[in-house]
Amino acid sequence: MGAFDGKKGLILGVANDHSIAWAIAQRVMDQGAVCGFTHLPDRPDDERQRNRRRVALLTDKAENAKFLVPLDVTNDEQIQEVMDTTAKEFGKIDFLLHAIAFASMDDLKRDTVETSRSGFLMAMEISAYSLIAVANAARPILNDGAAIATMTYFGGEKAVPGYNVMGICKAALDSSVKYLAYDLGPRGIRVNALSAGPLRTLAGRGAGVEDMLRFYEKMAPMGRNVTHEEVGRTGAFLLSGDSDGITGEIMHVDCGYNIMGTPGRLLDEYKQ
Repeated sequence: MGAFDGKKGLILGVANDHSIAWAIAQRVMDQGAVCGFTHLPDRPDDERQRNRRRVALLTDKAENAKFLVPLDVTNDEQIQEVMDTTAKEFGKIDFLLHAIAFASMDDLKRDTVETSRSGFLMAMEISAYSLIAVANAARPILNDGAAIATMTYFGGEKAVPGYNVMGICKAALDSSVKYLAYDLGPRGIRVNALSAGPLRTLAGRGAGVEDMLRFYEKMAPMGRNVTHEEVGRTGAFLLSGDSDGITGEIMHVDCGYNIMGTPGRLLDEYKQ
């Protein structure tokens, strides 16, 4: 028997087969979960529906993937449509994964002090407020004792040059996790964040992941980077009943990078 036998959930934010959200979804479905998925809406002039097609290539092959619908988290009506579809298909759900973030490349490439007002507002709405909006809309369909998990990064805790405005968004997301955990706690609904080390994902490419991978490998206590499979297993744990005493936490899966107070073994390269 799998840990997710009889469980149903909603996965928000899969972009392609390299997405952390897909690694987590694969794990929970392998363990028996039935899932609904969303994709970034396609532009009206995109006849090929590239965003939907990339995700459908994955979900069409997954027996336990039951539906795929568009979701623009800046649109409350569309958020509600997703919840209505989920209720129609599943009734109530046991877990929800939020893996949505965005900032314009123009703002990511600028020093943080030069972030545009419009870019800041957009990045904060999509990357941080969306968790609150989705959690609120999902309340009627979440079973008592359900789990919500979101994806964060160490750049919300410490300054990571190059992460820039997204680091501010992740700091807001991390704080939102704590307040949502308090609000939803009386129903036994848990809210946690998974902070993964750098991985080759669509979002990672925009944040200079190749440089981060080299640096983490030198500095992390384990002397290596994490894998998609490791992050997938930890994300599934946070969505499962096995983590039923954990809420409001930021769980790091980064081979220990976040514990370091100095560059550690990286200093060996500079010793005479």
